[in-house]
Amino acid sequence: MSGHHTDIAINGDSAVALAWKQIDPDVCAAYPITPQTIIVEKFAEYVADGEVSTEFVCVESEHSALTLCTTSASAGARTFTATASQGLAYMWEMLPIASSMRVPVIMAVANRAVSGPININNDHGDVMSARDCGWITLFAENVQQAYDMSIIAPRIAEHHEVQLPCLVNLDGFILTHATERMAPLDDAVVKKFVGEHKPLHPLLDVAHPVSHNLLDGPLYYFPHKYQTVLAMDKALEVAKEVFCEFEAVSGRRYEAVEEYRCDDAEAIAIVLGSSFGTMREAVDRLRHEGYKVGVAMPRLYRPWPIADLARTMRGKKTVVVMDRHLSVGSYGPMFPEIVAAAMENGSVPAMYNYIYGLGGADTMVSDFKKALADSIEGRAKRVNYLGVVQ
Repeated sequence: MSGHHTDIAINGDSAVALAWKQIDPDVCAAYPITPQTIIVEKFAEYVADGEVSTEFVCVESEHSALTLCTTSASAGARTFTATASQGLAYMWEMLPIASSMRVPVIMAVANRAVSGPININNDHGDVMSARDCGWITLFAENVQQAYDMSIIAPRIAEHHEVQLPCLVNLDGFILTHATERMAPLDDAVVKKFVGEHKPLHPLLDVAHPVSHNLLDGPLYYFPHKYQTVLAMDKALEVAKEVFCEFEAVSGRRYEAVEEYRCDDAEAIAIVLGSSFGTMREAVDRLRHEGYKVGVAMPRLYRPWPIADLARTMRGKKTVVVMDRHLSVGSYGPMFPEIVAAAMENGSVPAMYNYIYGLGGADTMVSDFKKALADSIEGRAKRVNYLGVVQ
């Protein structure tokens, strides 16, 4: 625990920028977009003040940002970027290219609703639209975790048996612009933990020439795609190892699936991001009223921690899945995957889906309490839209 500075007050975006400063990546290419802008703005100040040796590239669009980052990482440079909402949507073409090229680019995503209607507030519409693109995906609940995940991400992504890009998600405004108390690590501790970048098959290693991103016919496309499946499977194992190593230097423990009061619970809720804290309060109040409830959060959304989720749900009577994204014409995106994970146990609890908080719609502790209680007592539908008259 000797690796700590004094606690500081800092917002989520600045916390991510601080982690980046301590890591000192080789390249950062980014384009500003609310509510992400502060990350690259603050980091650009570190660059301008000579506090990092990073090559900072101001590009003309997010598509260019990720194209440059993919190329830079292919060349062998440790490369970071950040975006949100429409910015991630504009990058979409490059998302599967980056993962298929096996470049460990780190991208912070300040989660924000996707247009339209135009909205700058938080939901998970941006990251959920990227879920099948082959990127490792981490979620933070608070400012401390946004900082910690930014330090953990390169260790997972750059592992030689993983070599996949990684999204670090923090809820827009709720975390990006909220000032919270945080315990940063010492610069030297971060530097040592993340370690020196050791690129695999970099283009600039002229002694060992390689080609990147070539055309793949039907014979090779599927087998090459399957390699990313194996890499993502490995990422789950690597993430757990890195979480353990991070605990040793920080005293903060992370799990593939975070649980709160789940052990003896008969009903649990599953949420992502900052809602985990709100739902914990709802759980405490319901416990006080005699309900045996708990809450869990998948820290990793990709790779999807199937076995861990199955273990969390084992023996439960009711599971309430809270989705902060609208998958129009289907369930919320997390719901079918939670149901599939529950099937590993041989039997599935009563499962309910709540779509909530879209476009930053405020969801109170009382709303979460009602969702859990209604599900336990048989008043819920299979899919419910919290805060909308159905």
